[in-house]
Amino acid sequence: MALGDSGTESPNRRPRSLIVSFFGSYGRDIGGWISVADLISVLAELGVDAPATRSAISRLKRRGLLDAERNGRVAGYRLSAEGMRILAEGDLRIFNRQVAHLSEGWVLVIFSFPESERRKRHVLRSQLTWLGFGTTTAGVWIAPAHLSEQARQAVHKLGMDGYVELFHATHLGFSDLAEAVARWWDLPALQEMYETFLEDHEPVLNSWRSHGTITREHEGAAFADHLRAVDAWRRMPFLDPGLPPELLPASWAGRRAARVFFDLHTLLHEPSLAHVRAVTGTGPPHHRPAPA
Repeated sequence: MALGDSGTESPNRRPRSLIVSFFGSYGRDIGGWISVADLISVLAELGVDAPATRSAISRLKRRGLLDAERNGRVAGYRLSAEGMRILAEGDLRIFNRQVAHLSEGWVLVIFSFPESERRKRHVLRSQLTWLGFGTTTAGVWIAPAHLSEQARQAVHKLGMDGYVELFHATHLGFSDLAEAVARWWDLPALQEMYETFLEDHEPVLNSWRSHGTITREHEGAAFADHLRAVDAWRRMPFLDPGLPPELLPASWAGRRAARVFFDLHTLLHEPSLAHVRAVTGTGPPHHRPAPA
């Protein structure tokens, strides 16, 4: 359900990010539409004020991810067709987390742009980084083979087919592959990303586990904790391609962070959705299949 936001979220972009995460987590289950007043109300529970929410909505509308739509006299917003498509694609990466096996091999993206097209080179590098690719040399990027189709689609969508070649590869030598992976990816930065997530959200999980049954009076708090966790997590599967575990440090925090996120999501999603339905006055969910 990622909508293309990449990199670390700066404070002035956080309301926009939370709205994206809100629609990804609950918007489709409540029919895809929410009034402006209700969206302001639910984000206020996370400390976002009304002007910041309105400004973030306007930006998402300009990007083509939300459409303004009135329900009678009530102003509101609905996910656009593009927004729905991007959320569906993001669900596959975020909730169907793939971990590579060495036997599957690698996908190589090899490209060359003339100097007059250097802006396209920058755009492609940014897209490959967002897909979780590592860099072997300036024009050769690598990822686990399960990202082959996503890479193909991204290159085609950017209109760069004429500058790029894709290969399926097997490592035959000569470097130690674990050492090479540590050069191709910024593993310390990814480790720090996961450790920060654990510091922020593992205590939350432990607290809810000790709490017992989540009653109606606690659904609002569950909603706030769930949305914060989703908002923090949803970029991580795009920055980390799911490298083979045997190539990662023994202290790799990604595995534990994934367990914490999925356990927290399983525990809090339903009471959170119940709270959103109560605020918005919406009925039972449309039966959208749960991610595997």
